[in-house]
Formats: sequence, structure tokens, C-alpha cells
Amino acid sequence: MSHSKWTRRQALASLSGSSLALSSCQEDTPEEAEMHITAELLQYAQRLAGLDFNAQERKLMLKRVNKNLDFYKELREVSIDNSVPPAIQFEPIPFGRAMQTFSNPSIENTPTQIPKVPSRLEDLAYCSLSHLSYALRSRKVSSMDLTRLYIERLKKHDKQLNCVVSLTEDLALRQARKADEEIARGKYRGPLHGIPWGVKDLLSVRGYRTTWGATSHQEQVLDLNATVVQRLEDAGAVLISKLSLGALAGVDVWFGGQTRNPWKLEEGSRGSSAGSAAATATGLVGFSIGSETMGSIIYPSSTCGVTGLRPTFGRVSRHGAMALSWSLDKIGPICRSAEDCAMVFAAIHGVDLKDRTTRNIPFTWPSQVRSDHLRIGYTKTLFRDQEDGSFKENAVKSLDLLRSLGMKLIPIELPSRPVAPEIILYAEAAAAFDEFTRTNRDDLLLEQQENNWPSMFRQARFIPAVEYIQTNRLRTLLMEDMARLMSQVDLYVAPSFGDNLRLTNLTGHPCISLPNGFDPDGRPTSISFTGTLFGEAEILALAKRYQDVTDFHSRQPPLFAGQRAT
Repeated sequence: MSHSKWTRRQALASLSGSSLALSSCQEDTPEEAEMHITAELLQYAQRLAGLDFNAQERKLMLKRVNKNLDFYKELREVSIDNSVPPAIQFEPIPFGRAMQTFSNPSIENTPTQIPKVPSRLEDLAYCSLSHLSYALRSRKVSSMDLTRLYIERLKKHDKQLNCVVSLTEDLALRQARKADEEIARGKYRGPLHGIPWGVKDLLSVRGYRTTWGATSHQEQVLDLNATVVQRLEDAGAVLISKLSLGALAGVDVWFGGQTRNPWKLEEGSRGSSAGSAAATATGLVGFSIGSETMGSIIYPSSTCGVTGLRPTFGRVSRHGAMALSWSLDKIGPICRSAEDCAMVFAAIHGVDLKDRTTRNIPFTWPSQVRSDHLRIGYTKTLFRDQEDGSFKENAVKSLDLLRSLGMKLIPIELPSRPVAPEIILYAEAAAAFDEFTRTNRDDLLLEQQENNWPSMFRQARFIPAVEYIQTNRLRTLLMEDMARLMSQVDLYVAPSFGDNLRLTNLTGHPCISLPNGFDPDGRPTSISFTGTLFGEAEILALAKRYQDVTDFHSRQPPLFAGQRAT
């Protein structure tokens, strides 16, 4: 191997602190050749940042670049847990704009009509949360019976779906027994009391493994309840399962294999909240919790034909959840309907002193918002440029349906600036899993292709700090662009995937994905509504109105179908 080829390879590792030995080269003086980083290495390495420094400029850089290596060594001697955030903090509210904050009223949700409770227990599996809540509160069914039903379904159907990491059966039976006792005494905690649910195995539950879907962490046990887990326990909900996620919140492949799409079992559920979406779609849980950094609620919700709410950044505490990207991570509900999402969101949102990004912004449900009074935009160009025929066709039908309900749709265009959330995501993820990468534990992950986390963590080491900061400055401009756009509308309709998904994850805006039809192969399609910052009530109100006159959200995958959901 020639010397120049050798130094090209070494340059990539050396600038980030590799201990590999390097020989001197023609551009370096004897003194410079003693340094870890040489002038010639800088010549090759500068190409990673798209820069063009001359020989004299590189020589002037050498001492400081090598001094930085000494600090990197000291820094890496400090073990920093994944839960420790950086001192800098993302704030989605543009500078100079204020948000109203105060304590929230209690949330109740009683059906407008007294529902008919199915005579057969198994027919409750697909019922809405308001119907399950009524059945439990009126004691027409017990939480113990409902919990056993869902646990039996999990055991039966997980063989096909591969969505369960750990059943929390013992915990569930204790919580269900307690719920029945409290309801019998008249101590009613609210509409989720006694309802079984599942959580993405990104969130910790005391006494159970929290595997993050990764071979490297499959025996990890964290001695705490995530804030969301604790809030749902306080609401009386019954945790029955920790559900699968792609390894370290990657795609839909975890250490147990691939989680399946219930509508087409030969395909995956797409996205890291795969288990939450698949279990909800097949009536294995009453509802579930997922998380999103760059599509992990929206993608699997669309694929599995369920309703997924990605809240505003900072709306729901992430304490006790694996950190992938501190300025992008969000936690939200995956349910069978928008109304179900509202009931769960009401229980989990709000300020948490253990997560400095959280805010106490009011949320009221049932919503006082009238959907026909909303200013509704639609992303004209995104709809026009959609490539998928079925998604495009069903999206146009969704727009027509909204118009038929008397809603005037305002054409809008998203900001035209470049959007590069991957720079921020990959840099922060590489920091979150710094030691994991440097100690080669990333070799334990099943997926080792170009677009999987091990490769992403490695290549992110070469994102220049200046470009990371510059991307965040561009992010500020995009946030201001979005603030101007959202001053014209209360929310807007957009395709679930593509530019809007990437942009709004970057700016922190809330989004809900809901099923709006099927493709020729019987797979669900979806549409999404994006709201103003902390505008969950508006997008939920419109989604509920849409679902009041359609039945796509109540359709069941044929292999797992039961009685028609109510």
C-alpha cells in the first residue's frame, strides 16, 4: 500500500482521536512528524468538511489540533450515561414569542351515547377507549377479565407479529386487581382506569428489562419508571407488555427479528415504534406508547393503519427513555382513533422537573375547538408531487372530504430553505452512543449495513462541529419561517411522509397521522395534520371530525379481525 493511500485512511480516524500509529510524510518537518496529526493528514481530512486550506494555513493549525486530541483523551476517561443531556437545550418557540402556561383541568371523557357493551368478552379487544372506560366504570366488565383477554391475545398473536419483548403479566395482574378494587370503592382515577396498554421498550419499567431493542442491551434493567409509565400508572392504566422497537430506535428489526405488518405479514411494520403500532392495530392492547425522532410514530402508524400522535417537542417528558437525539426526541400515543390519542395524551403531557425541555401548556379534552371554524391549509406542491399512486389518490379524496364538510382549504407552501435534520440527528446520536462506538459494542447489533446505526454513528464522528452549529442556526431560521406560515392557518394537511415529516420534526411541531384508505394490495394509506406549536387540540379535533364520517380507523387486519370495533 502506498504511503499516500495509508495516510488518507488514517486521517479519518486520527482527527477524532484514534491511537493508530502514523508515519511522517513529505510535507511535515521532523518536529511536526512527531505529532499525532500531521500537515499531510490535515490536507486529506479537510476534504471531509469541504474546505480548502493551503499548506501554510495547515501548519498554523497543527499545534492546536494536536492539543485537542489530549482533551479528547481526558474527556473519554469520563463515563457519561445515556441519560445525561448536553448543557445546550433546544427550544422550539421562536425568540420573542410567548406561550400561555397554567395548570390543566381534570380530563374526563364520557361517550355522548351510552355504548352497547359486547356480550362476548373477546369482542372488547378492538373497542375504543371511551367504550372500554364506560364498561369498566359501570362494572359491566372487570379490569382483570380485560387484562387476561389482552394477555391471551398477545401470547397467541405475537408468533405472527413478533412485537413483544417482555410480557409484564405479573405487574399487570396486580394493577388490574387494584383497579377493580378502587373502582368498586368509588375511587375512580379517570378514563384510563383499568385499561391495559403497552409501551415501546425504549422506556424503563422498574423490575423489567429495558432492552432498547438491541442485542447489546437485551439484559439491561433500569431501576426506575419512566415518567410516562408512572403517569399512566397514576391514571390507573394497566401495563401488560413492553413492545418491540428497532435496535436503538432504528428500523423495525430488533434482536428478536423483524416486527411484522399485520396487513401484510411478509413485510415489516416500518419504523422503530413497530411493536406499538402492530399491537394496537391487532387489538392486543387498548393503546400504546411510541416515540419519534424522525418518523418513528408516523411511519409505523401509517403502515399498520392506526392513529399516531407526535406531540410538540417538550410536551411529554422523556425521562426514563433512551436518548437518541436530545433536540429531536418526542414521545406520544399510538391508538385506534384520534379521540383515543387525546385521552392518552391528556394523561401523559405536562411539565416534569426531570426533563428540562417540558412545558406546562393547557390541553382540554373533549376539545372546545370547532373544526369548521379552523383555518386549514394544505401543502399544494407536496400533494401534487407525491409519487405513490395510492397515497396520492387517497390524499386527494381526503381533501375532497374535508371540503364536503364545509371546510375551506387554503393552499400553502412550506419554507424553501434547505432542510438537513440528519446532520443534527446523526451528530447527537453519535454523542449519545460515543463509548458504545469507541469500544466496538456496535458490532453486536444485528443490522450492519450502510444505513444502519453502527455505520451512522461512525460517519457522524466526522461532522464538523461548526457545521453542526450552522445547521442549528439554519434551524432557527426555519422555525421563524414556520411561525410566519402558522400565523396564516391553525393547522394544515400534508402527506404523511417526505419533506413535511423532516421539516416538522426539526421545528418541533405536532403532527397526527390517521388512516385514509387502502392500496390495491389491501395495505393502509394515511394522511397527516400538522398543527401550531402546542396545537394538539386543533389537530385532534379535526382528526376526530374526519374519523366521525369515515371508518378507515376501525378496519381490522383480516388475519386478526374480531367483531366490528365501536
